[in-house]
Parts: sequence; C-alpha cells; structure tokens
Amino acid sequence: MKQLLILLSLSFVFASCSTQQQADLIVINSNTYTVNEQFEKAAAFAIKDGKFIAIGTSEEIQETYKSKNIIDAKNQTIVPGLIDAHCHFYGMGMQQQKVDVSGTKSYDEVLKKLVAFQKEKNSTFITGRGWDQNDWEEKEFPTKEKLDKLFPTIPVAITRVDGHALLVNQAALNLSEITKDTKISGGEIILKDGELTGILIDAAMDFIKIPNSSKKETIKGLLDAQKISFSYGLTTVDDAGINRKTIELIDSLQQVGSLKMRIYAMVSGDNQKEIDYYINNGIVKTDRLNVRSFKVYGDGALGSRGAAMRKPYSDRENHFGALIYSPERYQEIAKQIAASDFQMNTHAIGDSANTWLLKTYKQVLKNEKNRRWRIEHAQIIAPNDFELFDNILPSVQPTHATSDMYWAKDRIGETRMKGAYAFKDLLNKYGKIALGTDFPVEQVNPFLTFYAATIRKDLNNYPENGFQMENALSREETLKGMTIWAAYSNFEEDEKGSIEVGKFADFVILNQDIMKVEGNKIPNTKAVSTFLNGEKVY
Repeated sequence: MKQLLILLSLSFVFASCSTQQQADLIVINSNTYTVNEQFEKAAAFAIKDGKFIAIGTSEEIQETYKSKNIIDAKNQTIVPGLIDAHCHFYGMGMQQQKVDVSGTKSYDEVLKKLVAFQKEKNSTFITGRGWDQNDWEEKEFPTKEKLDKLFPTIPVAITRVDGHALLVNQAALNLSEITKDTKISGGEIILKDGELTGILIDAAMDFIKIPNSSKKETIKGLLDAQKISFSYGLTTVDDAGINRKTIELIDSLQQVGSLKMRIYAMVSGDNQKEIDYYINNGIVKTDRLNVRSFKVYGDGALGSRGAAMRKPYSDRENHFGALIYSPERYQEIAKQIAASDFQMNTHAIGDSANTWLLKTYKQVLKNEKNRRWRIEHAQIIAPNDFELFDNILPSVQPTHATSDMYWAKDRIGETRMKGAYAFKDLLNKYGKIALGTDFPVEQVNPFLTFYAATIRKDLNNYPENGFQMENALSREETLKGMTIWAAYSNFEEDEKGSIEVGKFADFVILNQDIMKVEGNKIPNTKAVSTFLNGEKVY
C-alpha cells in the first residue's frame, strides 16, 4: 500500500510537470506594484520572449510555469521599469566626456575644475556644463575676466546647468566673431558698462562655434548614459530635442544590440529641414526607438531670466524674458505638425510662454482629444490658463520645484508663485501627468523625482512643512507619472508602463518599499536590479 501511494504521488508530480508551461524567467515572493488600472499588487510573474505572460501569486505561477531561471525576491519591492518623460540622455552622455562643474559653490571652484580638466585633457576647446550662480554666495552671473587670464588662447564655453546660458572667454568670442555690436533675436548677449561679459543667453549661445564631437566620442557618450540610467532603474527615456544624425546613430546601435535602452526621441524642432524630413518620411517605431514627436523651445529658463513673463521680473526692472521665436513662427510649426501624425512638445517656463503655446495648440488642434500634445515644464501658469490643459498634456519635472524654491519667489513674486510648480492643479485638469527629471539639468536619480513630487522638500528636510504642499502628488499618482502615464504621453501605454500580460518585461527591484517607507527615507531608495525584456541589465 505504501509503495502504491509513492507511485501515485510520483505520477502526479510527473503529470504536473509535464503540463507546466516553459518560461524564460519566473519571479516569486515579491512585493510587486503592477500599476495596472486597478493599481493591484502581485507576488509573482512569469516572462517569456521578453514579455510578461502571467501575473499572480507565487503558488499560481509555480504551479503553471517552470523555468531554469527563478528569482526569489524575498519580499523585495518591484515596480515597472521607470520612464523619464523628459531628459537629455544624449546630452548627459556627452557631458561625461567634458568638464563637469555641477554642484560648484563658487565661480572660483568652477575655475579650479577647468584648470584641472585642462591639465589632464590638454583640450584645444574646453567645453562643459553645470554651473549655477544661484548656488553661489555671489548670485550674479560670472564674467570672463578670470577666464581670459587663465586661458588667453584656448577657447572656453561652459553651459549653465539649465542649458540656457553660456559662459565663454574672449578666445571663444574671437573665434566665433562675436562683438558687443552683434545683433541677435530670441536671446541676449549680456554687456556690462558697454563691454562683453562672456555671458550669452538662449539663441545667442548658437553663435559660439563649438567643434563637433567625433563618432567615437558620441558612441561612448550614449553607452555611458545608458549605464548610468540603468543603474537608477530607468528602462525608457524621452530624449527632449535631438537631431536626425544622433537618432540614426541610436537606431544603428540598438539594432546591433549594444544600446538596449528604449528611447522616445523628440526631434529638435529648431531645424525646419528636420521637421520636413520626418513629417515626409513618417513615424519611426521599433521595440526600442520611437520617433513621433518634435521638441520646440518656447522660451528660456527662470534661473537665467530667459523665461517669457507677462509682467516684468520682480528682481530685474523692465525685464520680461523672451519667446525664442515669433508667435507667427509657432503657428507655422504647429500647423505643419497638426497636419501630420506627429506630436508637438514645447518647452514653456514663463506664464507668457505658456499662454502663447497653449492658445496656439488650441487653435490648430481644434479640440482634438487624443493628440497628446505636451507642454514641457509648464512651470508658471497664469490662473486662467489652467483650464486650457483639458486636452493638453502637462510634462513636468518635480525636482525643478525643490531646486528653484529658494529664489523663485524673489524672481517672480508671491502672486505668480501660486501658479508655479502646480503639479496637482495640472493633474486635476488633464487627468494624467508625465514626470521626468530634465537631467543633466537635475540629477538622473528618479527617486529624487518621487521625493520632490510627494514630500516637496530638499535633502536637508527644508522647508519643514514642504514647499507649496497643496500641489504635492500622492505616491500612487507619482508612480503612475513615472510609469504608465509617462508611457501614455509617448503613445506606448499598451506595451509598457505597467506589469501586465503582453507588455514588455521591464521592471526594477528596489531596496525598500517606496510606496510605504517614511517620507524622509524616500531618497535612500536604490535600484537593486534593472530588467529590460526580462534581461538583467543592471
């Protein structure tokens, strides 16, 4: 009898095994936030051919599927692969090849970094990025005198952290044939006592003739950016404003498998030839590359007073900032894009820029509801303009709020601050909000995005009660903004953004439960492992 029972048990086991389906990877005993429509949790899932094929309990998955690769998550938290809805992936990668002056606390510290960089690299043209005078004790723009003494013959061009101001020396000005009498529109060459200071704002920056990077440097930059992004759990990045040459290089690297990152490429709308090319040739879509949008600049940045405001800046008399193009040019671009299947995504910081662009969108879209045209940043909104976001998607970067909160009120005044960094108000109007970082303007770390959106404090717990907390997002809203809503903003919600059957198996294992951990501990969140198509990439 005992032998019969053993035989029956063995036959049951073999029968069960024979009916199990083969999976490439099984994850069990996890604390998974699926971010599906019901925002359900799960303990396990199975993956085959790069996609999720089942989600359920550990028992259900193990009974139905078998695999040589099983991960026991030991109750670690898992979320869908994170999506940065607005960043400069290519730019961040190229910055790794140049001098990095981010985080500097004085102009002298910037100069020390430049000297050290040149000693190591012996460059014929020094370029870099990251300075921010608002972080210095002396908060005025630097001037070029010290640069001229240190580098009398080597051109130097160092971009401000926001990418909207450039510090150059006389050698760079001479090379580019810029004088105090040079005329520009859509920007500013800042003079002091009638002489060049070395500071160029927005369109004026384009006058500087910076040498192009080699193909080898570009490839290294893209691969460096991928490595950094994967380490933070990012599996899709929206690169806001790149040209055809870079897009085609990205595609070629993805095709051979060296660049695995999924990229939503916004074609730079600054070049009419590029707009014409992509509209005439149509959307480019692969599993890793999606080219179906144009990034257009509406104005400059608040930090460099280039953001276009309805009334003068509170800290600079009779200064309004400026639109990059004329209102008529925005109409031309918008009409051309509206007649295609492409999306228009426009950088708009100041309340005047937001007004112009929102009204332009409304005029050309004629109340179409599913075009998903985006306002990038949507930073300062006039009270009456919130209503215009009923069919215009806001794409914001929460860490801008916690970076700017120290000085923004001085720059625009208390009244306008009520419509600034108003993430909750924007969400309530559209129903969704896409979240990003704008790296390398801000740090790559998406967990700082989560912290800034929900807790709205800096890493020193300032301000005590949070910054304009009426516009904080809930944790669920924030995770959606970094996953499924970001995917929606890219027309990709059916293939990514949540852990659901049929979607790409992109997910991240975290070191703590970001949905429940104490608020002040959110910045300590780290990606333990990052998976793309079920493949471990970090």
